[in-house]
Amino acid sequence: MSKHGIILFGHGARDARWAEPFERLAVRLRKARSEPVSLAFLELMTPDLPTAVAEQAASGCDAVTVVPVFFGQGGHVRRDLPQIIDACRAAHPGLTIHCATAVGEDDAVLDAIAGYCMRQLDA
Repeated sequence: MSKHGIILFGHGARDARWAEPFERLAVRLRKARSEPVSLAFLELMTPDLPTAVAEQAASGCDAVTVVPVFFGQGGHVRRDLPQIIDACRAAHPGLTIHCATAVGEDDAVLDAIAGYCMRQLDA
């Protein structure tokens, strides 16, 4: 039986409160599915992406989708993330690793943010 995990990948920050929306997103996803959902960060927070991938592989996942929770496709998503993904693939050759585009590149996400902005006019 296949097991497909999700890793939400964010930049990371010195202030632990920065990760709170990511944690709430992970909780929502965990409620919606039975397979693993975890967080990973580029820097300043743990776990890093290689650790999160290793944990999902150890839990029996045969596939993982990495979702960059970034607003756009800056240098970290275009340059750093592909290198980290390649290293994870080399470390776990039996694991299929897919990397989604940055969430802010999705029209549905932009529509949700536009709706939020419009609701602020009534606040």
